[in-house]
Formats: sequence, structure tokens, C-alpha cells
Amino acid sequence: MPSLSANLAGIKSPNPFWLASAPPTNSGYQIMKAFDAGWGGAVWKTLGVPVINVSSRYGSVNYRSNRMVGFNNIELITDRPLADNLREIEEVKKYFPNHAVIASLMVETKEEWQQIVKDVENAGADGIELNFGCPHGMCERGMGSAVGQEPSILQMITSWVKEVAKIPVIVKLTPNITDITEPAEAAARGGADAISLINTIQSLVGVDLDRFVAYPIVDGKSTNGGYCGPAVKPIALNMVKNCAQHSGVNIPISGIGGIENWRDATEYLLLGASNVQVCTAVMHYGFGIIREMTSGLESYMREKGFERLDDFIGKALPNIKTWENLNLHYDVKAHIDPAKCIQCQLCYTACEDGAHQAIGLPVEGRIPYIIEENCVGCNLCSLVCPVENCITMVRKDDGSQSENWKDFVAAGKAPDSFNDQRAGGLGHWVPEPASALERKK
Repeated sequence: MPSLSANLAGIKSPNPFWLASAPPTNSGYQIMKAFDAGWGGAVWKTLGVPVINVSSRYGSVNYRSNRMVGFNNIELITDRPLADNLREIEEVKKYFPNHAVIASLMVETKEEWQQIVKDVENAGADGIELNFGCPHGMCERGMGSAVGQEPSILQMITSWVKEVAKIPVIVKLTPNITDITEPAEAAARGGADAISLINTIQSLVGVDLDRFVAYPIVDGKSTNGGYCGPAVKPIALNMVKNCAQHSGVNIPISGIGGIENWRDATEYLLLGASNVQVCTAVMHYGFGIIREMTSGLESYMREKGFERLDDFIGKALPNIKTWENLNLHYDVKAHIDPAKCIQCQLCYTACEDGAHQAIGLPVEGRIPYIIEENCVGCNLCSLVCPVENCITMVRKDDGSQSENWKDFVAAGKAPDSFNDQRAGGLGHWVPEPASALERKK
């Protein structure tokens, strides 16, 4: 059997699946219930000076059959006394000594930071996560993402914590920033042992068209909240990749954002995360999803011949390049399998109106066909097709040529000037292709 044992900056857990700091980790009861179900670790709901939360707190973006693809919350940090949380941390570690218990923290002054670090260490926490990501409520008070958006302040507070911390320190980053690697580098400079990302994205999920107020509604008013769930996974994956590839970061990563199953988690691991944290999926489906996560990851590892997580952590990173390093001779065309086609013609509509007019309709019958001379291999038809593997992308080049954009520029194949003043720019751009109507003719 492959080993799912995980290690993030010295924090060990039976598997790489942790609960993120959020409502599912609000109490010792919940965390012990999660550990019983099979979760490897948990990041306690953020501790600090207890706040008064509002009602209601959550909103969502749903898609078909009420599937929640995006989740918004305006809930703040813990509203429970610090002493109660510390007592429960100690209790959890007593019953689950081999599971990772991480204390998420958010306070203001240096004295408060250093004192609460000592408090959670004395309670038995295995690690500390500094919440520099909360995008609502706390940032207006100078905490949360207000710190995460100021690398110099983030670095300073991290160094305060590292002065007294005897256990690993994780810095949780906000995605509400232009370049995620800047606060990641600042965390490393401040002495952080690891980073976690992403925290939630500042958002409004919708507006009540009758009451003229955004969701969630609090006595006829609302405010922006933090967006999470499956919809944010692509953003989170890219930011994890950026940090994993950046030489100035070079510390372990805990991946967060839209993880619902073992496949999602494995994508984060392949892009350089040492473990993952889950929140929204548990709020939607409960702690029991961990069974599919662990069994699915084990099956994947057996199939690929991986004995431990380190065998494939970061394995996809060498294959992610900047755009100008992609092979411009690689050529694929769409292919429709008539035996699988249900004749909905959605591919035709999408390509005709939204892409390259590379799909035609027959004079007789309803099965579309590919106009190869117009097809640029964009994949749109295969993405909108409701039948799995009905439309596939077939390679047409023989693989003998490999030329990227920089090669084109060096060979003089892209002579048109394009913003030569741009610092670090390539200096050239390809000639504009013929219009869609000209190609179709």
C-alpha cells in the first residue's frame, strides 16, 4: 500500500487532507469528529480577540440542480473565548496525538502576537497559521488581508512570531493582490516555515432584484464577503504554481481553494503543494467526503507506482512554461464521433457564433462535421459537447518541428513591431490573421 503520510515543514499528519480554518473547525467537538472520520489535520478557526458575528452570514452561486459552485461568507474570526479554545486544543491533542492541530491566529500588536503564540504552544498545537488573508470585517480593522497586501508589514509580523515560536509557522496569503509571490517572498524573508494559499477572494455573489440589496442580507443591508468553493480552484492552482516555481519563496506550500475530491487535491500536489486544506466541500457535504479522498488518492498512487507523496509533489511544474515558450508548430484539429453524437448541434452553435466557424451542418441529417481548414484546435467544441469523448482533439503535425515564439522572433518570422517600449517585451507581434469570413470563403 502507498503511504499517505504527509509532512509540511515538520508538521506530520496521517494524510495530506486538512480542514481549513473556518466554521468546520470552530470547536474541539467538530475537529475530533473530523479526525474520527479520517481527516489528517485541522487548522482551528482563527483565534484572537473574540468578535460579534452577524446573521445571516453566507451566500452562494449555484449552477444546475442547486450545485453550489461558489460560496461567499461575511463571518469573522472566532466568537468564542480564547480560554475555551485553548482548553479544547489540549483535549483534541490528548485524544489524537498523531493528527496535526494548527492554531490560526489574528491579533494586532507585537505583544498580543507573541503572547497568543505562547498560549497555543502551551495548549499543544503542532503549528501556527498567521491569518493574513481575511478580506472582510477584519481588514477594515487593520488585520487580515490589510496585512497580506503589505509585504513589509507581513514580513515584520512574521518575524515577531518567529522570535518566540517553537513550532512551525505557516503564513496564510490573500489572493486579493496583483502578484502573490510578493507576500510569499516577504513571508520567507520573515522566517516563515511554510505558506498556505489561497484565502478567500473579496466578492459579492448577487443582488436581490426586489429588495435591491446584495446577498447575504443583514437587516436590509449587506457587505462584501470572501469567495471560495469550486469556482476559485483555477485561481488558487495558478497562485500555488507561481509560488512553487519562484526561487525567492522556496518554502513548503499548503494548497487551499475549491477542493472537493481526491482529483482536486492531487492537482495541488502535482503543482507543488505538500498538503491541502478543505472547507467549502465539508460545509456542503460533511466530513464523510474524506473517505473518497483517501481511497481515491491511494488508488491513483498505486496506478502510477508512487510509494509516497514526495514521489509526485511538484511533478507537473516542469511542464508549465510561459506562453512564449510553447511550441507554435503543435497542431490539433477537432474530430466528431458520429456514433456518439446526439445531434444537439451545440458544438456548431458555439463554434459558429463564438469561435472560428469550423463546424458545418449537413444538407441531410443533423450530425455536424469539422471544416478542417478553418479549425484552429481551440477545444471549444469539445468543452461544450455534453457527451464524453464524442469530440476529441486529434494531432495533425508530425512532431518533427518545435519552434516557440522567441524562435519566431529570432528568425525574423514575426517582423511587425509591437510595443517596443514595453520593458522586457518581446518586441514583435505576429501579423493579424485573415478574418473569419475570409477564411470561411
